[in-house]
Amino acid sequence: MLERTDIGDALRLAQLRADPRLSRFDPLSRIICLDEFSRGHCGWSQLVGNYEDDLDTMLPGYAQHTSAMLSTLPHWDAGSHGSLSGSYALKIATRPRPGAQNVALKRLTFRRRGPIRFEMYFTFKPEASELKLGETDVRSFGFVFDLQSGDRDSGAERVMPHVRFLNALDGRHVQRWQYKCHTTEFKQVGTSDKTLSHYHLSPEDWIDLPDGEQRLCYNEIATKVNWSYLRFDFDLSTMKALGLRCNDREFDLTGFESIRMPAMWNLWSLLNFCLFAETDAAKRAFLYDDSVCISGEF
Repeated sequence: MLERTDIGDALRLAQLRADPRLSRFDPLSRIICLDEFSRGHCGWSQLVGNYEDDLDTMLPGYAQHTSAMLSTLPHWDAGSHGSLSGSYALKIATRPRPGAQNVALKRLTFRRRGPIRFEMYFTFKPEASELKLGETDVRSFGFVFDLQSGDRDSGAERVMPHVRFLNALDGRHVQRWQYKCHTTEFKQVGTSDKTLSHYHLSPEDWIDLPDGEQRLCYNEIATKVNWSYLRFDFDLSTMKALGLRCNDREFDLTGFESIRMPAMWNLWSLLNFCLFAETDAAKRAFLYDDSVCISGEF
């Protein structure tokens, strides 16, 4: 005879499998948000750097950022590609300068501590401004979690796991997953002693994941795309990474560490998610996201 929990799990799985929007994901027991960008921005916005009194006090890394856009993936030779399951995807576009970056983020706070899972369907490509493939024109894309302990926690910390796919560097293919556990020096912004800033996506201090090489699908001409799947698991109770998967590959996170720092005075229970793109050429790099599912086990 099936136990009540077994019946509940079977019903839940049947509901997920019956819903085409969810069946392509593997969410944990509670879905926090399901972002389908054919419905709009779904809370994803520009990462604006800290400033005080004057916009020029913003660090240069943040000053280059622009707003994420909704895009039909238009291209000159056949019209619009469209997203994986609708018309629009979230488009994160860099400026056309080697090393330029752009970031979109979703700002939340957490209500309980436990495992969380971030899943998305994505594709990346350079702007199709030349009649050639451009497979090494995108330097990297990736994601960041920006987390902070609750306001009554002892030894409270701000914790920022960073993961990127380094596609190319200086015009040469790399195709490797990396992480980082160090940020740049904090700088005072303004004169009130309330605002600090650091550019944590600086190019220094990225570390290769063990056996982290992966050749992702990249089609034969500059206007074609194929969608890929990514999943990252993290435990808010221990502030430790649990797993990383891209398409059919799972990666070893045994030595994975996050950027850690003392808690900031005004960021309690922070649960932010960031997506970023970086170009390796004098043309824009695009990260497109069809949909994102964030879920938790609590």
